[in-house]
Amino acid sequence: MWRWTTFGYVIGSIDEVVIDCAQPAVLAAFWAEVLGGEPVGRDESWWYVLPPGWTQLSFQKVPEPKRVKNRLHLDVRVQDIQAATAQAEVLGARRVGEVHRDRAGSFQVLLDPEGNEWCVVKPA
Repeated sequence: MWRWTTFGYVIGSIDEVVIDCAQPAVLAAFWAEVLGGEPVGRDESWWYVLPPGWTQLSFQKVPEPKRVKNRLHLDVRVQDIQAATAQAEVLGARRVGEVHRDRAGSFQVLLDPEGNEWCVVKPA
């Protein structure tokens, strides 16, 4: 059913965020450690995690490898960027460059085990 807002009709709401990947079980386990929740496998080509307080994050097996920078990435709010980065690296993340700082806060770009960009962020 369509719903009217001040900007017009809304088509729907986010059901889940899906990440294409080569190893869904590996990424589901990684992101469950980062965000909470349990990795769940529907079958070998589709895994997901339902982080507390957020929408389902799903991992779909695809044949092609990642080739370029993501057009969409996750920002994970943390209390301590250095500590969160170190913990993420233990789980298999890789750091990209140095911590960025500006008026909005600070962030560190990371790569998950398949090279998908994401950031740990601390707002100002």
